[in-house]
Amino acid sequence: MSSSDMSAAEGDVNLSAERRAFQKRHIDAQTQQWLDEDERWFLRQSLSTPCLNVATAAEGSHIVDLQGRRILDFHGNSVHQVGYGHPSVVAAIKSQLDTLPFCPRRYTNTSAIDLARRLAEVAPGKLEKVLLAPSGSAAIGMALKLARYATGRHKTLSMWDAFHGANLDAVSVGGEALFRRGAGPLLPGTEHVPPPGLAARFFGQDGRAHERLADYIDYVLEVQGDVAAVIAEPMRWTTVELPPPGFWPRVRASCDRHGALLIFDEVPSCLGRTGTMFVCEQADTTPDILVLGKGLGGGIMPMAAIVARADLDVVPEGALGHYTHEKSPVGCAAALATLDVIAEEGLLAAARVLGAHALERLRSMAERYPVISEVRGAGLYLGVEIGRRDTLDANARAERLLYRCLEAGLSFKLGGGNVVTLCPPLTISRAELDEALDILEAAMAAL
Repeated sequence: MSSSDMSAAEGDVNLSAERRAFQKRHIDAQTQQWLDEDERWFLRQSLSTPCLNVATAAEGSHIVDLQGRRILDFHGNSVHQVGYGHPSVVAAIKSQLDTLPFCPRRYTNTSAIDLARRLAEVAPGKLEKVLLAPSGSAAIGMALKLARYATGRHKTLSMWDAFHGANLDAVSVGGEALFRRGAGPLLPGTEHVPPPGLAARFFGQDGRAHERLADYIDYVLEVQGDVAAVIAEPMRWTTVELPPPGFWPRVRASCDRHGALLIFDEVPSCLGRTGTMFVCEQADTTPDILVLGKGLGGGIMPMAAIVARADLDVVPEGALGHYTHEKSPVGCAAALATLDVIAEEGLLAAARVLGAHALERLRSMAERYPVISEVRGAGLYLGVEIGRRDTLDANARAERLLYRCLEAGLSFKLGGGNVVTLCPPLTISRAELDEALDILEAAMAAL
């Protein structure tokens, strides 16, 4: 396993000695047989082959494995804002299945129309025109096509280390080597700049690196003169890094000045994770196109969307998406129920209150355990950086921590190889949250 694979931000290191040791200790013969069957019938790919374990149930904040162990899921692939199997979402899906299980593309349906209206109502600024899609990667593709049509340009400016999906167009604007390496020619005109999280490495250690990065983006837009869009995650999701105040407004102003659109990818960060409906609200910046996904389907249905300015509705004779399940009645019913749950159960406020509590506990841990180099958070999305970035020792320590926590019943993602990213459902109880933090602290002490 190379060092670059060890630091992949988007998934587990799945062939490591730590994982093999964990499976030897905790995976029984029946589970191993199913894992072997999984590898036999699925095309193998990094980050998901071989799988770690076999799930048999998902409920609330927990995954249940084939051996009956209940695991607090602080990973969830960022889909479980309202928890697993929320009764309101399940009931909405069942009701829709009884009436209109599918809608051919020649027709529309009231669930899809209601969802488009609701997304326009909750979106920031003047974003009010919607297209739905069956995946986040597909929604990214629609946003890129719309930017081309609207500007008459094809170039993009995005960031190294970013992730925007695994489709070829998405990896072209993405910046993680694992998804691009060996794939052959990608989209032309996909320019990249360093990410805000590494700005100091390239633009100085005096606290003004982000200003210089924003100036560099402005320079690229001016000199190129033909960039259709800047596409970025307003918050680098897998390493929990939100640029300092003022960064995105400066980029917004540069886009306006040079005729480029600003596309924000909030596929994993939308719908309340950070205590606001969208991260860009905390960055005081409204994009021209907002991309949503993952949790939009209530942790059950695959659903995504773009929400754009009304004046970008300029392709009536073209096809931006035209996906078979674009206006899925069942997916839309799940999304509508999810928006209702977020509003009715006060989950934005819950994310802020519980997130502040968790952040306080994590900062206390950082004072007592030198292995923690930094703690970051926004709402109920938290990052604990182990050691220093880009060192094999830090990655190895973080991986040991992950498997100690898995043994004790807590699952989370490692971002960038050494950032413990904690992403619980917004419906989690304080007792469950404290249970997870107790597991993490015990593993820290052992580490």
